[in-house]
Amino acid sequence: MGQRSVMTDRLPGAPLDELPLTEKKNQLSLAFTHMVASAAGCSIKSHTTDYDGVDITVTSSAEYEMWYAPDFELQLKCTEQESRYLKEDYMAWPMEAGPFRRLTNPKRYNAALLGVLVVPDLGVPWLDQDKDRLLLRGRMYWQWASKLGEIPDTQDSKIVHLPTSNLFDVEQLLGIMRHIGDGGHR
Repeated sequence: MGQRSVMTDRLPGAPLDELPLTEKKNQLSLAFTHMVASAAGCSIKSHTTDYDGVDITVTSSAEYEMWYAPDFELQLKCTEQESRYLKEDYMAWPMEAGPFRRLTNPKRYNAALLGVLVVPDLGVPWLDQDKDRLLLRGRMYWQWASKLGEIPDTQDSKIVHLPTSNLFDVEQLLGIMRHIGDGGHR
């Protein structure tokens, strides 16, 4: 029975000593964010724990109207189950109450965002590489934690909505930084 649960957390045909699928998705979401941040001229600060409801901090070295070097905290998720979560104009993502409350805490000092990377179904390669390029098949949707709503004390989880118009790319990342740097979401 233990072997069966191990096998279900792996890509088809993957060796037993390969990273579990959940960790592959975690690493892919971090790599995706690093690539977008680097292309936007931003950098990533790692966290040693995920306890506060965030995985990394994205920071800029630019000076804006109000702040120099604005940053925000980002909770990352990844799924290959597009048909389950993606609707016409939003992604419906389930969150457990504890992580949700930490991410959306109104006393949080830095702005926080939730980002969910969507990759193809299992069996379709997530990366394609040749001598000229590296192509990642996927896209990340995001939302300000402050816009995810609230959760009643009696509720164990909540479905949050990330608009499909919030595509985590260079242009939108620079817009997020400008918004924070100009005095928003503090």
